[in-house]
Amino acid sequence: MLLAALVPALLAGCTAGPSTRPPVVENEGPPPQQQTGPAEDVPLPPLAEPNEPQVQWNDCDEETRLRLGDPAVPPELRFSCSRLSTTLDAPDLPRRGLTRVAVLKVGTGPIPLAVVNDVSGDPGTLHAARLAATLPPAVLERFSLIGMDRRGTGESDAVRCIPDDVRARLIGHDPAATDVEPLLDAARKAGQQCSLSLESEQGAIDSWRAAGDLEELRQQLGMEHLNALSRGEGSRVLTAYAGRYTDRVGRFVLDGIPDPAPEAPVVQEGIAAGLQSTLDALGADCAARGCALGADAAGAVTALTTRLREDRGGSLTPALALNAVATGLAQRERWPELTDAIVAARNGDTGGLEAFAEPLLRESRVAPSRLDGTLATTCNDTLSRLPADRIDQITADLRAKYPVFGPIAAQPLAWCGPWPVRREPLPEPGAAGTPPVLVTSTAADPVTPEPGTARAVAQMPSAVRVAWQGAGHGAIGSPCVADAVRGFLVDGTIPRDGTLCPA
Repeated sequence: MLLAALVPALLAGCTAGPSTRPPVVENEGPPPQQQTGPAEDVPLPPLAEPNEPQVQWNDCDEETRLRLGDPAVPPELRFSCSRLSTTLDAPDLPRRGLTRVAVLKVGTGPIPLAVVNDVSGDPGTLHAARLAATLPPAVLERFSLIGMDRRGTGESDAVRCIPDDVRARLIGHDPAATDVEPLLDAARKAGQQCSLSLESEQGAIDSWRAAGDLEELRQQLGMEHLNALSRGEGSRVLTAYAGRYTDRVGRFVLDGIPDPAPEAPVVQEGIAAGLQSTLDALGADCAARGCALGADAAGAVTALTTRLREDRGGSLTPALALNAVATGLAQRERWPELTDAIVAARNGDTGGLEAFAEPLLRESRVAPSRLDGTLATTCNDTLSRLPADRIDQITADLRAKYPVFGPIAAQPLAWCGPWPVRREPLPEPGAAGTPPVLVTSTAADPVTPEPGTARAVAQMPSAVRVAWQGAGHGAIGSPCVADAVRGFLVDGTIPRDGTLCPA
């Protein structure tokens, strides 16, 4: 998503030290813990080339370009694909069963760098393909990117269990509605259908087991240590990996981390705040470009949802419009397209905005719906199951604080009510004995807001954070951050914790 051209100047434009700017995203959850520093001094592992790799790569260039549908990917990049068999490891069948995981290789560097993305975003294979088009040349000279579709997504035995009409009800519940029962009914139907369709697999689609898939990938790549880069919610897979396979951690870069707060309402409030801050940044960007939407993006979106609610009968509902805007906010390189789509929708042409939400709702000839795998992973990665009256209260509170996105941010709290509660404890983001980990954050991030990332870093003794003062999902699009990432991965240079990168 948010990946622009990057330049390899050493921490160009970066300054070290605490930020004096006012917080861009507010979150009323518990304050960050004081980081105590590493319990032991574990060095960054040296880079080493594979030893007797076992992965059988096959050319998939034409197929990948069809899936990407993106002419911006340079023709000189070539893609190879493979599929690994890994252990399903369902709760009822520990260490038994098989599932398939799709991987894609791009670049000619001798050292593999695994790439993991948000479960609701591009599958990891496509994310790696797009990422390769933007990374500094020095990274691709040293590494080849190995994108992995997380289990249950993309081409990794994708989950297909929610009926189309139920999907539409989960995403389309009117944010102005004060009765959450229709949403809960849709969640019950989704849970029932997924339970029937997935059977024992239902509880095996989570980040902890995806970390096991990464370990299988490391072994088949012939690597002593796993080097990896994640974005946003995908960082949960890498922190789980560090907890399970600490002595196999190589050079890890986490571009944003989910809020580790155990209270789901706290996490969702942070997301509502992040969405609002990013929408404000979209308005400022629009004003600077002189685009038709104007500086008051929040007012424009509110006017659009009001008109859609009054018109009724159209294919674009208020909730679908807000989900489309939220999806577009995460993709900064598409902001001009997003603002044009909002303006067009206000004038009656909703096709552009609907296209942003299309991957969530419907299968295409090259991809499954993203909602099914997102719901399965999200519900298996959380212990929270809230009663209807509590969800009603949280929705009302978030609507009052964040009128545009508050209700939409609260709705996922209802999705998991009928889903079985995981039996295992949730993985902690920090693991003793982990080598230095580079974490980047974005001041206004609609997916992994900066306060949540900071809370996660406070629990990771070996983490250092580079903070980008920009907006959108992910910081690697910043030249300053990109060069810190290059220095860390290629040269083993560990940035000073608290390094700031200007917007």
